[in-house]
Amino acid sequence: MCSSHATVRGLLHELPTGDLDVVVVDNEASPEHLSRSTTEAVDVMLVVAEPYFKSLETARRYAGLGKDLGIANVVVVANKVRGEDDLSAIQGFCDSHDLKLLGAVPFDETLAQAERSGVPPLEHDPGAPSVRAVEGLVEHILRLVAA
Repeated sequence: MCSSHATVRGLLHELPTGDLDVVVVDNEASPEHLSRSTTEAVDVMLVVAEPYFKSLETARRYAGLGKDLGIANVVVVANKVRGEDDLSAIQGFCDSHDLKLLGAVPFDETLAQAERSGVPPLEHDPGAPSVRAVEGLVEHILRLVAA
């Protein structure tokens, strides 16, 4: 096993869960971590997809891998959504492939501005559409974890 995957797996297994409600692990865009036992205690797997066919097909494959590994809540988050056409296309794809769309984060130039400034988006512009969308996703995720 790759040393970085072994390290992540070890850290996740050693976390004291008594005081922790949620641990977020942001994995690279690769299915490798799914096959490296880093997902054993995962309650919710977020599969991020952009409104493009290749991205949606990749999300479908990753979601399938997550389900095959026994992750109970595998959900899609639409990213960089530019309008109703994008959202409708993503929702239609999810519906036709039995995927649950948890929510959407709009395309937002504020994120690029925050990145260029070296400031977290929440500090850069707490009212930005993308920030508000992520806050809404957090609420959805917490409900899934609590269920």
